[in-house]
Amino acid sequence: MVGMDSERLGSFFFRAFDWLSAVSSPAGRQYYFVYDQKNFTEARRYCREKHTDLATIDNMDNVKTLNSMADLSRMVYSSYSYRAWIGLYDDMDSWEWSLSNASFYKPGGTTFRLWATEEPCNYVGNEHCTEMYGTGLWNDNNCEIFKRAVCIDVTGPNETFILTNMSMKWTQAQSYCRDHHTDLVSVRNTTENQKVRDVAAGNRVWIGLSRESWKWLDGSKSSFRYWSENGKEPNNREGGEACVVAHFNDSGKWEDWRCHYKRAFICYGPAVPVSRKVLKVKFENKNNLNLNNPAVMEAMLKQLQQKLRDQGLDQDVRLSWRKQADGQVFHKEETEEKKRRRRRRRKEEL
Repeated sequence: MVGMDSERLGSFFFRAFDWLSAVSSPAGRQYYFVYDQKNFTEARRYCREKHTDLATIDNMDNVKTLNSMADLSRMVYSSYSYRAWIGLYDDMDSWEWSLSNASFYKPGGTTFRLWATEEPCNYVGNEHCTEMYGTGLWNDNNCEIFKRAVCIDVTGPNETFILTNMSMKWTQAQSYCRDHHTDLVSVRNTTENQKVRDVAAGNRVWIGLSRESWKWLDGSKSSFRYWSENGKEPNNREGGEACVVAHFNDSGKWEDWRCHYKRAFICYGPAVPVSRKVLKVKFENKNNLNLNNPAVMEAMLKQLQQKLRDQGLDQDVRLSWRKQADGQVFHKEETEEKKRRRRRRRKEEL
């Protein structure tokens, strides 16, 4: 313990924790690591009951805060250790038409679907856009694939379907259809589906249905992402990887995982005011170390922080040494005899 008496150290920790308060993150959000292992749904429920939600991460300052808080020794699992759930997920049910004019759709028109058997499955790649097979059934597919598309022209009550001459990515097809026609085609019923199939003439074509790729549970629109380059995340390697972990043995970078795995997780809540308290402490220097040596002071702080961590109390407490007027942190305590001599000298001077 760097020459410190363990009994005195223990009493210091309990007094210190009573007085030291939480330190909020730079983004005005307080993070809470929970090392009790839960799947994504259980973790979300816990965070919403105890705090606000699973963690939203807006910037690199948030990432640095979480990296400094993470205790790897408490994130050891039977496989793929050092990972914790955050609040980013792939919403499998957020399908919407590119043509958003509400007056275009009659009741039930926005929710009409004609998926092929076992679709949408999203088991291969990042399948966020919709194609129509030559059979007229639909499939979710990777938006980066080049295909021809069916556009729609809307003039009053009349609709016309147009097959593009060239193959494009889904977003390129959307832009093309909006520039040259009304939009990518919306399919509101089986009759229109047959008309689009006829226009496609056996081609597999893009239609206007897509969904958001990744969303924050709390509804935040933050576009910040910190995906791991290892494995080119998000990679959906196992299929159905709709939930996200931060990997703290890889600088807190993100990976997509299937949501049933049990992991530690990170909640957030409103930031609390930061307060600073100065505690006067006494150590027994049995090994006669120079306690003002920067390396010794750093080692002592690490020992103190570890002691808090062992008791599960460290996430809201940050410790540092305060220098006194002469630039030193520690001073050797005078003996009672020296104190008496000093008091006598002062009286004589008066």
